Amino acid sequence: MTIYLDAVWMLNFLIDLMLLMLVKLLARDSVNMLRLLFGALIASFIVPITIFYPESFINGASGKLLYSVLIIFSAFGWKGTYQTLKLCLLFYFVSFAIGGGLTAIHFMLSSPVSMTANGMITFNKGFGDPISWLFIFIGFPIIWYFTKRRMDEHAGEQIKYDQMCEVSLTLNHKIRQTTGYIDSGNQLIDPLTKRPVIICDRPFLSEWFTENEWFQLENAKNNLEMDEIPKRWQDKIQIIPYQGVDGGSSMMIGIRPERVIVNYNDQQLLATNVIIGIQFGNLVRDNSYHCLLHPQIMKQSIIHSA
Repeated sequence: MTIYLDAVWMLNFLIDLMLLMLVKLLARDSVNMLRLLFGALIASFIVPITIFYPESFINGASGKLLYSVLIIFSAFGWKGTYQTLKLCLLFYFVSFAIGGGLTAIHFMLSSPVSMTANGMITFNKGFGDPISWLFIFIGFPIIWYFTKRRMDEHAGEQIKYDQMCEVSLTLNHKIRQTTGYIDSGNQLIDPLTKRPVIICDRPFLSEWFTENEWFQLENAKNNLEMDEIPKRWQDKIQIIPYQGVDGGSSMMIGIRPERVIVNYNDQQLLATNVIIGIQFGNLVRDNSYHCLLHPQIMKQSIIHSA
């Protein structure tokens, strides 16, 4: 039997990379892509080890357990015993979920009952029935996407709406804190960049602007004169079209921040891929909060280590 080691190795590497990417998304970790590539490379070495050293300690249950810890350490680094164990369990969870999904689809599509040439009916329980590479190549990304989508929906269901959170905004290298409100009604997305929009009001945002700059921004919004935007803010300003509750179209001036940190459920969530929409007035009369948080940032933000 001919074994194409390079092809098997490459397929294993790609599968391990996608599994580690899914672990990163579900754990909301900030590890970069290079670390994930390195972790996938370490994980793929199981292929030549299994082929050339079938009696190796790594091929046993305890060896595979230790090897999985090495994979997580290579991809995410050492984050303490509890967090590393949590990442390992998450790695096993996504592996079993996707592998089980592929196996279930395979046996659902295959027929256990068949007719032979001489008219005999045979029954195949499926044990040892091989799964083709083409099936894995096509089915794996589909199951991967389904698993990620379902976990995102589950995370969205766990969001506690109508809740106050402490928000830290970094804009033009200045950091300010205020109180934010998780608003289920805020579904504003910038149609150009697909970034969620956090709406902040004048009492909070005016701390970054001079009185003249704020006046220019308000005129630019009211008169649709983008030339009036202050020069030092032009590279950060973005126009966001939206449809109001009355059905009319309007626009909002948005600012791209360096980062936003939200203290939510005893965790610090770091969001960088967001836009701050400017409210040229107060959000509420009692000033109990100054930000309307978009629910999407609770699902997509990474967990920030202070």
